[in-house]
Amino acid sequence: MPALLDGRTRPELVVLDLNLRDGSQPSENVAALRARGMNVLTLTSGENPFLIREVSRSETLGIVRKSAPASEVLDAIASAARGEVVVTTEWAAALDSDPDLRTAPLTAREREVLALYASGVGAKTVATELRISENTVDDHIRRIRTVYRLLGRPANSKVELYRRGVEDGYLPLPTDA
Repeated sequence: MPALLDGRTRPELVVLDLNLRDGSQPSENVAALRARGMNVLTLTSGENPFLIREVSRSETLGIVRKSAPASEVLDAIASAARGEVVVTTEWAAALDSDPDLRTAPLTAREREVLALYASGVGAKTVATELRISENTVDDHIRRIRTVYRLLGRPANSKVELYRRGVEDGYLPLPTDA
């Protein structure tokens, strides 16, 4: 990625793997490449719905599965090279399941609280991090649990909250790194 951003090369199209080993965020990579005038087509193995949803919100021209037939991948590359949007079922599914692209059951602040709390941080630390009171954190956690209970997906523990957050794409999958 750094070689593409140093200005020495300027390809018209970058075929970007969704999951780079440097831990960078796909949408940030797409934004950096687009800022330098490069179009981007994203390849994925499809194992991480969080990253797929995240990149689907970026200016990528499409999301293509690595396991797609070679002819489909080559057709997608050719279309993207012409600057055309590449519509695939992978991308459509990501957009359709994106909680930010439909009426989200949690507010942005609730998602922030969920992300910190469900990752193992205590309510007091969440409050300090977000500059809100511990009572407000507790109120958010109660509401989040109520939302999940009403959806038929109770989350009575931190582990269950974490699972629900991953299921809904609010939290990334754990990594081996």
